[in-house]
Amino acid sequence: MTMKIEAIIREEKLSDVKCALRKIGIIGMNVFPVEGHGRQGGITLMGRAGSYQVDMLPRMQINIILSDHNVEKTIQTIRDAAQTGNRGDGVIFVYPVVDVIRIRTGERGREALTYEGDIDTMVEKPG
Repeated sequence: MTMKIEAIIREEKLSDVKCALRKIGIIGMNVFPVEGHGRQGGITLMGRAGSYQVDMLPRMQINIILSDHNVEKTIQTIRDAAQTGNRGDGVIFVYPVVDVIRIRTGERGREALTYEGDIDTMVEKPG
């Protein structure tokens, strides 16, 4: 089965996450700037006129479509690279994907997702 990982992370962790994903063979992804807040409801900032609440914080959303057998490794990689240990580190959603079609070639399913050197084509070297 094909799955979609949608990760919402801190802006400053994007480079770390992208590097970590590339190391495990995640080549294709989409990244979007988003705003939002989680349980903490935003942050309180101090200005000259006093304190004020910022409830919509800038974050980055990463979307990755991959084979289901790669999901746990990818989730752990994102968590390791994005985690600061502070509130607001982000959240990861996992969704099933019904089908994938490459527009240029008409390839469907796994063939539409496979890239040379990606996580599905990399051969693990014996320990």
